[in-house]
Amino acid sequence: MHQSATGLRPRVLHLTQPVDGGVARVVTDLARAQLAAGLHVTVGCPDGPLAPALRALGAEVRPWQATRLPGPALAREVRQLARLLAQSRPDLVHAHSAKAGLAGRLAVRGRIPTVFQPHAWSFEAVGGPTAALALRWERQGARWAHRVVCVSEAERATGVRAGIDGRWSVIPNGIAAERFHPAAVHAVRASLLPDVDPAAPLVVCVGRLCRQKGQDVLLRGWEAILARVPNARLVLVGDGPDAAALRLRAPGSVLFAGAVADTVPWYQAADLVVLPSRWEGMALAPLEAMACGRPVVLTDVDGARESLPAALAPRCLVPPGNPAALARAVCGLLLDPLLRESLGHLGRRHVLSTHDVRHTAEAVAGVYRELLGAAQRPAVPTEYRESIHS
Repeated sequence: MHQSATGLRPRVLHLTQPVDGGVARVVTDLARAQLAAGLHVTVGCPDGPLAPALRALGAEVRPWQATRLPGPALAREVRQLARLLAQSRPDLVHAHSAKAGLAGRLAVRGRIPTVFQPHAWSFEAVGGPTAALALRWERQGARWAHRVVCVSEAERATGVRAGIDGRWSVIPNGIAAERFHPAAVHAVRASLLPDVDPAAPLVVCVGRLCRQKGQDVLLRGWEAILARVPNARLVLVGDGPDAAALRLRAPGSVLFAGAVADTVPWYQAADLVVLPSRWEGMALAPLEAMACGRPVVLTDVDGARESLPAALAPRCLVPPGNPAALARAVCGLLLDPLLRESLGHLGRRHVLSTHDVRHTAEAVAGVYRELLGAAQRPAVPTEYRESIHS
């Protein structure tokens, strides 16, 4: 990778709105790899758990008080980013998710190399006029992204079908394989759930409690699961805006773990991990679960099919928003321990060979090298510095 115009190591600025779960892990993993590779890494993000974790790695963190969704504060947030850009003088900007992609591209406007990574498309998350506005912006904003990085070919195809004229790279998500490994189920489960029968089949769903992740669909199918597996237990790991509503509709066999610092023991404790999302780019939770040797059931949204070995798809994929199909797939695996074990081994081998975060980081580095080129260039062109101060 070329040397920065400052004569020092290349300077990368990551931008993110308030995030947790998968996007936070992607940003953290990329920052760790890029720091190890000798880049100067700055992250503009709101206060929250992500900031101290990044500082602990050695990244420079600059506060950007952005909200999760666009709104009246957008103009102020773009002005904040303009000041942040002038201070940090990056050679390249990498904006993560829709809101940071919106504000970041408005602030930079293509004047320095810009990577936008949607982590699932914004127009899939909303409906009606809001979806139309989101789609219109993504079509217009594509001209200010030198590269749109999608985490699955399906996510890229969704963008193409929507009329987004992007300069695309597809880089599948990866996980830090050394963190995710099998463990003795009963020992882990006893420490996490001492009051639950250790012989009870345990389903675990890890994700933000929100409409995207579809926990409400899983709860709608849970009665049918209990009819065939009466002693089954379900644990929802995570927190979010739908927590209260989900608790109201959940029967006693459903447990809420809340937000946890480490999801690994929950994967290890599970007989089966389920992610009933309504939309994704490529979810990290199934990759993490498979790395722990656990079988998964996923809805067939963007990235799901690509995250699985082909042999798992018939047993492990169901249509989104279909509680009955979800219940049938879950019951089929809960009632067949030998099949679960076989699928768990197969999934682990697949993830370790195909979704190692080191491959992901190197592919992102390749995009950076291509955009920055071999020649030195100013980190922030003179005309850009003048424009953001005017």
